[in-house]
Amino acid sequence: MPAAPALLTIGDFSRATLLTIKTLRHYHDTGLLEAAEVDPHTGYRRYLTSQIPQAQMIKRFRELRMPLNEIRQLLASRDGSIRNTIIAAHLRRLENDLGRTQIAVSELRGLLGPPAGPVTISHRHIAPMLGAAIGERVDAKHAVSWLAGALAELHSTLATQSRRAVAAAGGLFSDELFAKGRGVATIYIPCDGPIESIGRVRPYHSPEVELATIVHAGSHRSIDIAYGALATHVARHELAADGPLREHYLVGPLDTSDESAWRTEIGWPIVKVAERPT
Repeated sequence: MPAAPALLTIGDFSRATLLTIKTLRHYHDTGLLEAAEVDPHTGYRRYLTSQIPQAQMIKRFRELRMPLNEIRQLLASRDGSIRNTIIAAHLRRLENDLGRTQIAVSELRGLLGPPAGPVTISHRHIAPMLGAAIGERVDAKHAVSWLAGALAELHSTLATQSRRAVAAAGGLFSDELFAKGRGVATIYIPCDGPIESIGRVRPYHSPEVELATIVHAGSHRSIDIAYGALATHVARHELAADGPLREHYLVGPLDTSDESAWRTEIGWPIVKVAERPT
């Protein structure tokens, strides 16, 4: 006669797996690790000892911050290639997270250390230009992905209408986007003639403006450092003018996926040199 299966109360299963009772209840309710038996009257849950390795596996995947839905897919699949695909995708995310953490640590050390040397600030006059533009309300946290999509659509529209870019693509950003995390952003490309509206793309007339500029090298994740340096310079040495801040994408996401190679010129509107008080 076969031996009865070995069962543990939820308390004993918690001690055996080092998972809290609250966590085990959550895993049961979400279908990730269901108790072998649930008393219909008391609701008490009991687990098989054979479920311990599964619980240990889940614990390790959670320590690696794998989402519960992916763990569920992993445990449910009997196909080794599918399991390997899920694990490989998560490992890539971990590597990306590690890279971002290392960059953040490096930047923090730079901010906590002695002040960096003087930054290079330039002045640039932007003449009026015709172009194509996409303007929308966007969330600041999605700005980089929105930027890449808008630039791709603009370039496609110029090609379709046989127009050629005559200067680097630029972006204008409302104060609301900075202050509230959501606001109007406009991405534009100056081109060699008028364009017709299609999709999100509209004709654009870039106004004349005088800018104090700084070039940020690298990912947009650390672009706030360049913004801060430019703001400090303008506050000390320039007379700021009304108008949105702008960026020019000298090397951007459509040029290379290597974010370290990106070059973004940031422009702060200022009063023309000839108009500044002496």
